[in-house]
Amino acid sequence: HLDPKSSFMMVNASGRASGQKAHLLLPTLKENDTHCIDFHYSLSSRDGTSPGTLNVYIKVDGGPQGNPIWNASAPVTEGWVKAELAISTFWPNSYQVIFEAVSVQGHPGFIAVDEIHVLAHPCRKTPHFLRLQNVEVNVGQNATFQCIAGGKWSQHDKLWLQQWNGKDTSLMVTRVVNHRRFSATVSVTDTSQRSTSRYRCVIRSDGGSGVSNYAELSVKAPPTPIAPPELLAVGATYLWIKPNANSIIGDGPIMLKEVEYRTTTGNWAETHIVDAPTYKLWHLDPDVEYEIKVLLTRPGEGGTGPPGPPLITRTKCAVPGPIPMESIQTGPYEEKIFMQWKAPNETNGVITLYEITYKALGSLDPSADLTTQRGRVFKLQNETHHLFVGLYPGTTYYFTLKASTNKGFGPPVTTRIATKIAAPSMPEYETDAPLNETDTTITVLLKPAQSRGAPVSAYQVVVQEERKQKVRRATDVLECFSVPVSFRNASILNSPHYFAAELPPVSLAVVQPFTIGDNKTYNGYWNAPLSPAKSYNIYFQALSKANGETKINCVRLATKGASTQNSNDIEPEKQVDSTVKMAGVIAGILMFVIILLGVLLTFKRRKLAKKQKETASSSTQREMGPVGTADKSTGKVSTLHKDDPFSTSNQDLNGFYGSHSEMSQPSMTIQTYPYGGCESVEMSYQAGQFQPAIRVADLLQHITQMKCGQGYGFKEEYEGLAEGQTAPWETAKKDENRNKNRYGNIIAYDHTRVRLQLLEGDPHSDYINANYIDGYHRPRHYIATQGPMQETVRDFWRMIWQENSASIVMVTNLVEVGRVKCVRYWPDETEVYGDIKVTLIETEPLAEYVIRTFTVQKKGHHEIREIRQFHFTSWPDHGVPCYATGLLGFIRQVKFLNPPDAGPIVVHCSAGAGRTGCFIAVDIMLDMAESEGVVDIFNCIRELRSQRVNMVQTEEQYVFVHDAILEACLCGNTAIPVCEFRAIYYNISRLDPQTNSSQIKDEFQTLNIVTPRVRPEDCSVGLLPRNHDKNRSMDVLAVDRCLPFLISVDGESSNYINAALMDSHKQPAAFIVTQHPLPNTVADFWRLVFDYNCSTIVMLNEMDAAQLCMQYWPEKGSCCYGPIQVEFISADIDEDIINRIFRICNMARLQDGYRLVQHFQYIGWPAYRDTPLSKRSILQLVRRLAKWQEQYDGGDGRTVVHCLTGGGRSGTFCAICSICEMIQQQNIVDVFHTVKTLRNNKANMVETMEQYKFCYEVALESLNAF
Repeated sequence: HLDPKSSFMMVNASGRASGQKAHLLLPTLKENDTHCIDFHYSLSSRDGTSPGTLNVYIKVDGGPQGNPIWNASAPVTEGWVKAELAISTFWPNSYQVIFEAVSVQGHPGFIAVDEIHVLAHPCRKTPHFLRLQNVEVNVGQNATFQCIAGGKWSQHDKLWLQQWNGKDTSLMVTRVVNHRRFSATVSVTDTSQRSTSRYRCVIRSDGGSGVSNYAELSVKAPPTPIAPPELLAVGATYLWIKPNANSIIGDGPIMLKEVEYRTTTGNWAETHIVDAPTYKLWHLDPDVEYEIKVLLTRPGEGGTGPPGPPLITRTKCAVPGPIPMESIQTGPYEEKIFMQWKAPNETNGVITLYEITYKALGSLDPSADLTTQRGRVFKLQNETHHLFVGLYPGTTYYFTLKASTNKGFGPPVTTRIATKIAAPSMPEYETDAPLNETDTTITVLLKPAQSRGAPVSAYQVVVQEERKQKVRRATDVLECFSVPVSFRNASILNSPHYFAAELPPVSLAVVQPFTIGDNKTYNGYWNAPLSPAKSYNIYFQALSKANGETKINCVRLATKGASTQNSNDIEPEKQVDSTVKMAGVIAGILMFVIILLGVLLTFKRRKLAKKQKETASSSTQREMGPVGTADKSTGKVSTLHKDDPFSTSNQDLNGFYGSHSEMSQPSMTIQTYPYGGCESVEMSYQAGQFQPAIRVADLLQHITQMKCGQGYGFKEEYEGLAEGQTAPWETAKKDENRNKNRYGNIIAYDHTRVRLQLLEGDPHSDYINANYIDGYHRPRHYIATQGPMQETVRDFWRMIWQENSASIVMVTNLVEVGRVKCVRYWPDETEVYGDIKVTLIETEPLAEYVIRTFTVQKKGHHEIREIRQFHFTSWPDHGVPCYATGLLGFIRQVKFLNPPDAGPIVVHCSAGAGRTGCFIAVDIMLDMAESEGVVDIFNCIRELRSQRVNMVQTEEQYVFVHDAILEACLCGNTAIPVCEFRAIYYNISRLDPQTNSSQIKDEFQTLNIVTPRVRPEDCSVGLLPRNHDKNRSMDVLAVDRCLPFLISVDGESSNYINAALMDSHKQPAAFIVTQHPLPNTVADFWRLVFDYNCSTIVMLNEMDAAQLCMQYWPEKGSCCYGPIQVEFISADIDEDIINRIFRICNMARLQDGYRLVQHFQYIGWPAYRDTPLSKRSILQLVRRLAKWQEQYDGGDGRTVVHCLTGGGRSGTFCAICSICEMIQQQNIVDVFHTVKTLRNNKANMVETMEQYKFCYEVALESLNAF
């Protein structure tokens, strides 16, 4: 209760001017429900006239005073009169009661207030209001407030609505609910514009006044789209649009979307409700211009806003529909193709013409000139077939068919047809006379054949014995020999012919002499001496094989007649038998000699191997680093028959092909798995003794030996490092500094700690958990520190400023495995930390790290500094990265961007020991390797631990540091600045005439060496028996850690698909590389696209039924593949790219909505080529992909890339995409690093030297385009 004696006011109005005021302000009060305040007042004068006016105001939450809710001015009271104030402002609002006395000139007397009480019960005579509710209306609509009060209503009571600023509205219409409650409504008409205002109810009764809480009136503006609708597709009778309702003028939420359309020349309009992200307007007139607008509606009456900007577009002419694909029938021949088709299902009039265009896509014959293999044919309405002639054998042609009415051509359909291969064209021989002839031999001239549709696969020399038979007519066609028969089998089968030789095409690049009967073996066929007693015909034939077809052509080279024989001559059959017997005896003797030589050779090799192990070192070093090379002798071909270009002995064949296969495989592979299977190797160290300084050339051998024996070498060496505290850390242990340490056992040594400048009044403010670390010949080159905590963020930025650091290296994520590893110590925009202002000016996200650039300014200093934070985001939550490729690229970027005159590089993880130590150790050792050609990892880490506790914290990290340095030394720095790329490319691609090699070729060989070897246990999921039939090849499997497991459910199907997640340069897991779907994995393929929110599919292979590469999408309408419905939207073709747009959804989860997917089918990459035909067209594909992703999902969507097996082609495309991103973001080209990163996840990315070089060529083409 207020004290009546201390709360009163008496005003003498005598002699005062009109309008003078006196106020009594009560204390501010809060209430839980409603309050009743009663008071006594008096208006008195001697002459009976009113001395003035007494007003009462209720001021809420310190707001405006407003108009009075109660007043009294006349008549003069007889003594004191009691009045009540029923205040219902409700908690937590506060209110203040103000009494105001206003004088009137010439009216003497007194105005008094006394006995003010705050009661604990409701007012007895004055109604109390219930809570007044907020009101929301749309612009132009009446807003109605309903004031409900408890108490009795009297006809004399006055009710009104009072605005926050005190403005009052007119009286209300009142309705009695019952004897204890009544309500009143009032309309606010000032809703012409978007606004927010506050109102309250006021009642004046005989007993006093009541006042409610303030309620908010929100006047909302109905929404209007900012942009016109987006046109997705156009037809003759339909328009497909996207309303574009994301950006609006006005207020939401949007509860209804409508499309209003009309012809631009008409005055009618139709409105349709839109309940999906896109909408199709049907049943339109062809070739008519329409105006389309979008209407948006928010809740409430009048919630529909004015239409947005119009889209004005025209429907297509009433052209016919497409020719049905299923009606196209073809009959391919060697040089012809017969095609027939049917009229479109939707003719839209009378078909007047058909147009068929065709062009050659590629031939199985690399020598084929296809530049003229293209054309266009027109057929009249009744001609639905055509015979195409003059085509090239073994060539795939791309046909486009479309029908026309008098309105124009309809949409095209496309198909591919391949001609059959033809037999090679045999050379002409003017005479069949041999070059030389003896009793048992005949020498002829062999000429290369001309391929027709497929390369020549083999040449064969056939000997046919002339036997008595009917005379062959001259017009008889020469029949070739399709059944291979050896000399020995000819006598068994009584065959008149046998194959004397089979020669590879490479051995017959030019005209060569060949002797039939030279007693040598050619690819398994014995060229036996001819029998003098027989007559022979000599034939020469060429074979071409492709796509299961074999075509043969042949020519007769010579004839050999029988010579006169002695009666004592041995018969041919007996001669053969004796020859065979003699050969058997010789073979037995040779076998014994070979076994004996083998034993001696094995013993000799073991001694040689041991000797080589002791003296092994790299013979050559290139910029790429030291790599092992295959034995040079393996490339030498036996010269036993060097005068005869066709013949080799069995020993020669085995030796040559064996060595070739060895050369085609990398001679070594970095084994990044800690304890991979090793052979027994003698250890190069003794127990307790270490050889820390290692030549770079010996590093691979050293690490391989250390990993043997369950990694015992590394284990013993790591245990030789000092563990735990090795120096005093008294300052860090002080009680005042304990809360500045994240971990109690990783704190700063006293002798190397960073001492901050003391803050005024705080003697302990010089401590931060950070230590100076020496670099390679650079004292205090680094600062190793913990990840900032909430309590140390200001100290962290003080240190950055004090030490003039320009680079912060962060090797942790903020949260890992649910635990906070570091607080976010940088701002989203601008933040002040103590007296240091930090502003974020740029963020550059990449796949494995992020570069943030800040400006930093200290209070009282005019200098503004630029600081970069390098945040490595791909260090796994447990253990170490699988490969060091990403970290090495990260370190190179830090080196490149850190100014030479800057202060220490600040490196932190969570504790500032393990990962921080790895970064610093690798950086120091790379400097040492470059400067001295040796690395001293053990002593380096020992020195690091003397400056900060437990640097490089685990044995696993210790091994990883070795692997990282080894990879860096093997691979080198292969980044090329864009400004130097042209000159450097021409230099590294130039062939060395002495070695017939180039630096790019050497680079690719190194890449093969450092590509990780995949073990069966790495692909355990793909090797499960239930998943075998989901793989095209069991040799091309994705490793388990890269698998995108399927999420959507499809009956009993497993969640496996043969695919791998791949990073691009700037986005992790940007690509999913997979094989062309098999018939039984098409549903899995579309589940993958849906589950991983893929916005694009890139198809790089040709469809081929023989390899089960079938079409996996609908050409029109929609089709369900498992739970995923795929709906065809549109298609077009531009040069080498067919673009299709599909709309997909999961029929089992329709609430997930629809998604648009762009399908790029690249047709500029023939099956017979390692690389595409055009660098410009592949760049066009990359740019279209980037543009679609940017438009559709802001560049964050994934891309599915597939070829036949998900290997070389897919890897080449992903590499080109990453290289283009690299050029755009960092102005460098690093093909080696890009491909190495891809191969870390899938070993068959960019399979061939041609594909690797093509990546360089595309980078050059991209730069030339600017």
